[in-house]
Amino acid sequence: MKKYENQLPTTMTMGWKSMISMLRDSLTRAANRRPKAVIEAETFLPAETISISDAPRVTWFGHSAFFLEIEGKRLLFDPMFGSRPSPVSWAGTKRYMSNLSVHLEDFPTLDAIIISHDHYDHLDYQSICKLKDKASRFFVPLGVRQRLIKWGVPSERITEHAWWEEVEFKGLTLACTPARHFSGRGLFDRDSTMWCSWVIAGKGTKVFFSGDSGYGPHFKEIGQKYGPFDLTLLECGQYDERWSSIHMMPEETVQAHLDLGGQLLIPVHWGAFTLAFHAWTDPVERVTEAALNHQVRISTPKIGETVVITSEDFPTSLWWRGL
Repeated sequence: MKKYENQLPTTMTMGWKSMISMLRDSLTRAANRRPKAVIEAETFLPAETISISDAPRVTWFGHSAFFLEIEGKRLLFDPMFGSRPSPVSWAGTKRYMSNLSVHLEDFPTLDAIIISHDHYDHLDYQSICKLKDKASRFFVPLGVRQRLIKWGVPSERITEHAWWEEVEFKGLTLACTPARHFSGRGLFDRDSTMWCSWVIAGKGTKVFFSGDSGYGPHFKEIGQKYGPFDLTLLECGQYDERWSSIHMMPEETVQAHLDLGGQLLIPVHWGAFTLAFHAWTDPVERVTEAALNHQVRISTPKIGETVVITSEDFPTSLWWRGL
């Protein structure tokens, strides 16, 4: 079985000390790891038509799922709309919200679905099954194509890509770029598929999505090759010092944005599931403070709230406080 590797050494094995400390943390149950009240999401209804002249927009659905409307194209990223990021429906952490901000049947025809890697919280079987007939194309990192074919996605609609590979698609340039993470959906397939970030470059707008990634020099490399970016959507959540090489701390999220030459930052990979030991609001509190300290423009939309990428008027409410 082919194994993929990160650009630089990335330790992901846990020693006994780390395992014991994780067991302790799981038993002590840190406060505020889930919302105490219902998250009121914005109801999202996609526009029936969009034109190339419409302002580019992005709508975040919690965790890393988002919908990008850019230069007349509709792109859906890491569409995990299931109730649990788990191989079974009865085990694993449960989504904070029982009602999604969008019904999958309400999505119009999608120009493409784009996947960053094969982990359950990014690649969801039920979501793909419901969306596969709506998407004209699927863009995935190496190895993930076979998974989608097994789930009934026609092979001719899927292309898979290595790091630094570019593809022209309906007037957009999509670039599969590095991330610092790992892959696998079972006990014996670790690193058997590639993980990545994505660049989406139109004629007038550039967007970057980090996928899951620890901090590293790849952000500056991507920024030098493809930046500056009008918008970055960067992972910010599910971190821990014990696995900091594969998930950034919030302060590193801001530094990655600066490395990329980003204009507006939207932190993602939080707001839907508890996959780490920190408080559920810790990511957004820390990243907004770090952004303020570095004079970074940051938007904190409600789940389902649309952001006009090029507008000076973007959501900055502290909607999570009190939940």
